[in-house]
Amino acid sequence: MAEVQDDTIRGTALGSAPVPLSVLDLATVGSGRTARQALGTTVELARLAERRGYHRFWVAEHHSMPGIASSSPAVVLAHLAAHTDRIRLGSGGVMLPNHAPLVIAEQFGTLEALAPRRVDLGLGRAPGTDGATAAALRRTERLHEGADEFPQQLAELTRFLDDDFPDGHPYARIHAVPGPVQGRVPGGVQRADRPSVWLLGSSGFSARLAGALGLPFSFAHHFSAANTVPALQLYRDSFRPSEVLDRPYAKIGVQAFAADDAKEARRQVLSGALAMLRLRRGRPGLVPTPEEAEAYAYVPAERDFVDEWLGNVVHGTPDDVRDGLDALVKRTGADELMITANAHDPGARLRSYGLIADAYGLPGA
Repeated sequence: MAEVQDDTIRGTALGSAPVPLSVLDLATVGSGRTARQALGTTVELARLAERRGYHRFWVAEHHSMPGIASSSPAVVLAHLAAHTDRIRLGSGGVMLPNHAPLVIAEQFGTLEALAPRRVDLGLGRAPGTDGATAAALRRTERLHEGADEFPQQLAELTRFLDDDFPDGHPYARIHAVPGPVQGRVPGGVQRADRPSVWLLGSSGFSARLAGALGLPFSFAHHFSAANTVPALQLYRDSFRPSEVLDRPYAKIGVQAFAADDAKEARRQVLSGALAMLRLRRGRPGLVPTPEEAEAYAYVPAERDFVDEWLGNVVHGTPDDVRDGLDALVKRTGADELMITANAHDPGARLRSYGLIADAYGLPGA
């Protein structure tokens, strides 16, 4: 196995933050805006995150969703690598059943060559979309079978990343390039570094698997808050030391949004809540403006959904958000927080991350 240093996984808490802070971005496309503009904001946000001391910056694979422009994480990450210097870049995540493991090994091997020792490969087993779109991606109707085969797909991907299929294996003579093979052939000088592999989850399956394999684990608290504590406990109970980690490392995604006053923060996050409501109703679209979200005629069931959704979004003044994030770390024991902010206004989103950094006294103000 190519060695993945523990220090490429564990971050350092800066300022008064209780744990390292990171960013998850969806390249949000708001009403009246283009994908080009959304991806431009993603670059701005990555550069801000690097300047302000956030530890890593991840983008997520979603499909057939007009309001999300990050359907191709490897492409977006390559662009971000060209516009940043130090911050870790990764996928949160790549939905492995949608892809051949060799393709992902090649894509992320290329990213590793472009940004050495800065690349995280976060992997999920969900489709990142609806069933019909997943079938179009995978060219099969056997969607559950794909998820059930995730451990085998993960093992195959890891073999490609490490270039260590055993003799006699059908893939023993196949190499993911860029990759370790380039350091082994005559004249080769390439180091055997590879992306750090993370497992992502919103339930117990990946928590248990990550623990058994001794891998870092990222839990989707931002849309599965009720399962956070049980999943993290399962991960810790299942953990076995590995060449990657000697002890568990659990990160959680959390929706957080700061503004100069609490009313404005709620106004901004309401647009993301309406976007999620429409997605859950099978009508995904662009992220609406705050004005549209405020004027929307919510029926009681929709109001209940929105109120419940906003109850899991840490929002308010910078001090409110800091206190909420501190309480979340204390309640869950998370080793790192990955903050995501789904709102229409790109300027407000950028300002939110800056205000959160200010609240914790992070560098680069």
